Amino acid sequence: MKLSLACLCIFVSLTSVSCSKKKPAISPTTETAPASFHVNLDTTKGPVIVEVTRVSSPIGVDRFYNLVKAKYFDGARFFRVVPGFMVQFGIAGDPDLTAGWNVPIQDDPVLVSNRRGTMTFAKTSEPNSRATQLFINTGNNERLDAQHFSAFGHVISGMDAVDQIYSGDGERPQQPRIEQEGNAYLEKEFPRLDYIKTARIVE
Repeated sequence: MKLSLACLCIFVSLTSVSCSKKKPAISPTTETAPASFHVNLDTTKGPVIVEVTRVSSPIGVDRFYNLVKAKYFDGARFFRVVPGFMVQFGIAGDPDLTAGWNVPIQDDPVLVSNRRGTMTFAKTSEPNSRATQLFINTGNNERLDAQHFSAFGHVISGMDAVDQIYSGDGERPQQPRIEQEGNAYLEKEFPRLDYIKTARIVE
């Protein structure tokens, strides 16, 4: 069946409108976390269970809880791995998701030391710069306490999996490019990186 010129123009116009629609803006949720809970990080090296206690770092725990509920970490790569120091993650595979959640939160006092197995938000040297990036301490890093890194959870099962996370690329992946290009950049340039398949609260 042939389309008339008028019909064809309408079809093209409607297609252009449909294609030009922007994705809905992503905004962080701010639900208050339970007093304590467990999170299963199902990684490519096996399950890692983290026990989280809100009183240890309330603002950070609330952000972590909401990130997990939003499935923010699904597919997130462990992009910075320094053996004997830490394993870092928390830039989403989707750049739009990263941008939407990249809203800094206030600092918490350091009540839990950065010892092996604890989980902590990464931050810059500036105050109140925590957002989505996290690391698991694979060494005893108490020196980070004085730099205001507030640990809020600890691995109760699966540290053997954490210790096996691929470290061959060290600190080479460029964080600005991960934020801008997501997993497309990492899969092309650093295909051996381990990652979180899913992160879920254990009911």
